[in-house]
Amino acid sequence: MSLDVLPNGRVKLNVEKLGALSEPKSLAWLRKRVEKMLPKIDLPDLLFEAHSWTGFLDAFVHLGDGTTRMKDLPTSVVALLVSEACNIGMTPVTDPGHEALTRSRLVHVDQFYLRADTIASANAALIEAQAEVPIVQFWGAGLLASVDGLRFVVPVRTISAAPSPKYFGFKRGITWLNAVNDQVAGIGQMVVPGTPRDSLHILDALLNLDGGVKPEMVATDNASYSDIVFGIFKILGYNFSPRFKDLDDQRFWRATMPGVETGTYGVLEPLARNRVNLKKIETWWPDMLRVAGSLVTNQVRAYDLLRMFGREGHPTPLGQAFAEYGRIAKTEHLLRMVDPVDDTYRRQMNRQLTVQESRHKLARDVCHGKRGTIHQAYRDGMEDQLGALGLVLNAIVLWTTRYLDAAVTLLRPKAMKSERRTSPGSHRSSTAT
Repeated sequence: MSLDVLPNGRVKLNVEKLGALSEPKSLAWLRKRVEKMLPKIDLPDLLFEAHSWTGFLDAFVHLGDGTTRMKDLPTSVVALLVSEACNIGMTPVTDPGHEALTRSRLVHVDQFYLRADTIASANAALIEAQAEVPIVQFWGAGLLASVDGLRFVVPVRTISAAPSPKYFGFKRGITWLNAVNDQVAGIGQMVVPGTPRDSLHILDALLNLDGGVKPEMVATDNASYSDIVFGIFKILGYNFSPRFKDLDDQRFWRATMPGVETGTYGVLEPLARNRVNLKKIETWWPDMLRVAGSLVTNQVRAYDLLRMFGREGHPTPLGQAFAEYGRIAKTEHLLRMVDPVDDTYRRQMNRQLTVQESRHKLARDVCHGKRGTIHQAYRDGMEDQLGALGLVLNAIVLWTTRYLDAAVTLLRPKAMKSERRTSPGSHRSSTAT
């Protein structure tokens, strides 16, 4: 990290890109060895096995009386989950010779059992089971999460999709926002039309999680951001951590009271010329707390609030107070990112965003039918289908994690035995004995 002085006298921050960390040969060997040990399984069998561990299919109860009296209901639900997640329709999973797989049965179960609240309840069971696998404790405690969007073309006529030439060409589409924690579990999701400014919806996704602990740090990949967004995240207890494209152009702010001396920013002192207006924060603080309460209790959507605060590019007085508060959080985020001594913070962000990208790749592989396009015309249908996709992804992750843990547990005694044989003094000890 260094500062460059431009010809016009302006000081510009120069931050070097993070280099890749070296990987020990033992880790590369272990990864290949464990991959060969994982069994092969069909997707329906995987879902049944995950159900045997968690009972997550029991969350699918009838819309009317909340009971599951229907015979062989899990079989029907699994067929529908495969149909929705793989985007293949009901025909490939229909079997007239099997009562639980007849088309009439599947249509009935789809209408009365497969819906947003039951999908969320089933997902909560998988999230809880994922956190209990021993190997997951080495990945994280669930306090770090990322939220990013996956784009889907919607070729049917609907008001729930919007155009975006970059992602959808001449068609329209939707964005599936999903939150993933550092335990590799999808903890929340929502569908938004087109490709809107993601940060305006991230809070809505985080405030309506299916399960898991509340994350403290939320990483995003070049999401749209503003000082107001930073402020609202901060007051709700989140550390908003976007990966800036224009890191070298960001402004640093200092929070000082009139007449109070503060420390310096060291080498960043030339950049820290902007001062936060603490008076505005103090004046509007009671209203800011009311806004936070309204968001937490779902009285209002974060998206609507953010639009109201920044109407036509001119923030309201309350919006300005959130912006001033957000500048403190933003500067703290920037200081962690440019820390020349400890790059842990940036690597945490990058690692979590890599997890998110891997989940999106898996989602593309699973949702392969109809070239990965969504043919639901209504918002509820889109949410149910992509909710089923998120549920299936979590089941796949849980199944893989449990077998990874079993493989590593099986290999550990052999590795320890080999280490004892090759450790210094082992030969002398055995000879003396």
